[in-house]
Amino acid sequence: MLFDSTVRKELARSFGLAFVVILTIVVTMLLVRSLGMAAKGTVAPQHVLLSLGYLALAQLPVMLSLSLFVAVVMSLGRMYKESEMTIWFASGLGLTRFVRPVLTMASPVLVVVTVLMTIVWPWSNENSVQLREQFEQRSDLSRVAPGQFQTSNDGSRVFFIERDPADESAARNVFIMNNTEHLESVTTSARGALQYKDNQRVLVLDHGQRNDVDQRNGDKSVARFQQYQVVVDDEVMRAGGTRPPKTRPTLDLLVDRTPQNDGELAWRFGMILGCVNLVLLGIGISATNPRRASNWNLLFALLAFIVYFNLINLTQTWVVGNKMKLGPALMALHGGAFLVTLLLLLWREQGARLGAPRSGVLPAPPENPAYAETVFAAPPAGMVIAPASMSGSTPGVPT
Repeated sequence: MLFDSTVRKELARSFGLAFVVILTIVVTMLLVRSLGMAAKGTVAPQHVLLSLGYLALAQLPVMLSLSLFVAVVMSLGRMYKESEMTIWFASGLGLTRFVRPVLTMASPVLVVVTVLMTIVWPWSNENSVQLREQFEQRSDLSRVAPGQFQTSNDGSRVFFIERDPADESAARNVFIMNNTEHLESVTTSARGALQYKDNQRVLVLDHGQRNDVDQRNGDKSVARFQQYQVVVDDEVMRAGGTRPPKTRPTLDLLVDRTPQNDGELAWRFGMILGCVNLVLLGIGISATNPRRASNWNLLFALLAFIVYFNLINLTQTWVVGNKMKLGPALMALHGGAFLVTLLLLLWREQGARLGAPRSGVLPAPPENPAYAETVFAAPPAGMVIAPASMSGSTPGVPT
């Protein structure tokens, strides 16, 4: 049908434009974030683009939902602005008739969002977490520049190393200074390597010596060693069985029902249901007055998206905090949003019916009897009605 194809083509063009703009903005922000993570030592510099890809895949459902919502508002808003909607309404089509072509065009995007949230979302999060953990589990010696001082988390230890060119996981010419409440010690070694023992980072030194100074009485002692172990970082490595819920597959979350897992399910299912509600909401919120010089519908649409997105996050927090169950939380938020959307569509539908005729024939203007008598009455005898363009005679003057 001409109507359906016209609406679908218009929505497809607007969706492509909105998605390109939003993708460019989001990827730029994620690139800055990835570079910041690499600067802080969270991600390896050579893995910046890989980390950017995982982050972009995780944010892709949000970008698709926002692009689809903006496309519906932009397309229908332009049709209102250029009086195309008035023509459709005058032809006997109501606003609810736009639901079918809009959902037809949006159905592939909704399927993609469903696949992304149920399958790609946990996969990208898992790979992103593994990428950071692998870099954290690497030697600290391979993450710092040669000749750089490092300080422990509590500030009690300072160590200086030089990287071994033959083995990047090892170091040479190691200097460690440990300052406690009553003891100050300086440890030097010709060679060292970082290992993981008892869930801790331990720097193993070979062939060195240790100088201790007792700050209470000034006693000094020197000890030489063949091998010496120093705890560099007390950070515990992530255990294999404590995977965060956002990295677990959807089926695992459905089987293992805990508040944390239900909160993750509330986020995943909430984004899918929210995408459907936003498409329908865009049909109702796009109505505008063509006589207005400015169109605020796009701004209202962005505010509605932000509010809805924050409500989904709030629902997830409530489910994780065991304040609400998964089913009632989804029903309360998304069922309420669907009801509001239906009421808005019906209200716009009634307004369109009252504001435009149902047929293409405009009603005749009311007849004014006095006007009819004045115009169509016969002129008096002896009076000539001259055209207005004749300059030599005065109309209505007897001759």
